[in-house]
Amino acid sequence: MKTMEYHNPVLLKETVDGLNIKPDGVYVDVTFGGGGHSKEILKRLGENGKLFAFDQDLDALENTIDDTRFTLINENFRFIKRFLRFHGVKKVDGVLADFGVSSHQFDVAERGFSTRFEADLDMRMNQEKALSAFHVINEYEEGQLKDVFLQYGELRAAPAMASLIVAHRESESIVTSEQLKSVLRKFLPPRHENKVLAQIYQAIRIEVNQEIEALKEFLSQTPEILNENGRLSFISYHSLEDRLVKRFIRNGLFEGEPERDMFGNFEVPLKKVGGLIVPTAAEIKINNRARSAKLRIATKA
Repeated sequence: MKTMEYHNPVLLKETVDGLNIKPDGVYVDVTFGGGGHSKEILKRLGENGKLFAFDQDLDALENTIDDTRFTLINENFRFIKRFLRFHGVKKVDGVLADFGVSSHQFDVAERGFSTRFEADLDMRMNQEKALSAFHVINEYEEGQLKDVFLQYGELRAAPAMASLIVAHRESESIVTSEQLKSVLRKFLPPRHENKVLAQIYQAIRIEVNQEIEALKEFLSQTPEILNENGRLSFISYHSLEDRLVKRFIRNGLFEGEPERDMFGNFEVPLKKVGGLIVPTAAEIKINNRARSAKLRIATKA
């Protein structure tokens, strides 16, 4: 099989440092991709250490690492507890996640993730799933489309965009990225076209892959599978992800505040380690994908 080209992992040293790796520990990389973070973890593990990795994208399987300490699981990380238990693992010492779309997925035109290429509307991270960008754009009701653009793209013009798409598809389906751009052209001012397109694509992609639901399910399981003093090291790329990660680390919840005892204190399962970490200007120059990355580290309290 052809080797898949993946770019440099973002915040490599900082993210793996955040795990505070023990040589004989058990760790999980839930966003394997090209294997960059996993390879760095394996460098720091001893012969008795173990690393499990998750990736729902079949392309990622071509990057598997030939190492007896390593196991790659072709599943969505929302099922982390189930599949770790399948492999006889109930507790781990650290979990690493690099959320969002891999550089490989952006760079393969036919996957439909990038605004740079003309492609069929797809955007599926797991290509075996039925729901694609085509289905969202051509089959969702106007109210559903509006909600997708508003919630996941934070687009103020969401109602008008949804209305225009529904009106257009009465005469013909919207099949390609260029057709979608053409339909929404009035919302793409020349100076801000790329920014608005990125928001539109983000919204559709999140809906297609159910990213917010998957992230919530995943985060909710992490305190249960972490050993005492175990670490979480998570990179987010947009405010929706980062907000959920930040709130869960702080409160153990996604909304509201945790219940307090009679003395006004509350217990949460996690405790943040250090402050927010962002890439240096030098890393962004080398790897443009790093520009919006935010790394948060937590430990089991």
